[in-house]
Amino acid sequence: MTKIAEALPPHPPLTRYYGSDPRRSRYVIDLFDRTARHYDTIEKIFLNTGLWYRRFCLRRAGLAPGMKVLDVAIGTAAVARGALRIVGPAGRVFGVDPSSGMLARARKVFHGPLTRGVAEHLPFASDSFDFVTMGIALRHVSDLVATFGEYVRVLRPGGTLWMLEGHIPSRGVGRELTRLVWARAIPALTGLATRSRDARLLMDYYWDTVEQCVPPETILHTLAAAGFVEPRYEVMMPGVFCQYTAKRPVTPD
Repeated sequence: MTKIAEALPPHPPLTRYYGSDPRRSRYVIDLFDRTARHYDTIEKIFLNTGLWYRRFCLRRAGLAPGMKVLDVAIGTAAVARGALRIVGPAGRVFGVDPSSGMLARARKVFHGPLTRGVAEHLPFASDSFDFVTMGIALRHVSDLVATFGEYVRVLRPGGTLWMLEGHIPSRGVGRELTRLVWARAIPALTGLATRSRDARLLMDYYWDTVEQCVPPETILHTLAAAGFVEPRYEVMMPGVFCQYTAKRPVTPD
């Protein structure tokens, strides 16, 4: 296992939005606070298919009844609601998010424990969870090294990490078509549906963070360096979703 000493942001500073990198975290939290009330409207643009799809991916990744789950960057609880249906009454799902606006929205539909906090410094004891999840939010952390170090810490030996992310084909027509949909059509639809400049800005920001994100190979390498085993990357829906999975080893590596 090769340790990585330096911090690793998920993408270069996007100066169009927040000027300099130290302002990134505050900008992201403020943006999600301002747009939290519109987030479910954005989901409806996709006919709420993302809710079913998240649940499908969680089952496929091994989530099962009775497990204890931590959903990082819970947002409006799209992943947590799916996880709760799978783990059933014998399991538990916890949520954490840095945005008070998103936590307020989550409380309307999710009745598990909720905590304000960031992925880089999780407010939970070591060896606490069977499953750690993160849905469409990895690009918003400040440091992949610190984040993955926290994930491996709070997982129990043998536990699973699952992260759903946006996907962009690497080249060709697929990439250009994805750009057309995500960089132009979806922000425009979001603006029409919400009548909110901030909601449209959120979708502009979404595209730029996906397009500028470090490649999957870097994420897999960083997962392995953090202590995870079996790190895997899989395109689930080309131009829409990909996922990462990894395991905390049962015995120290």
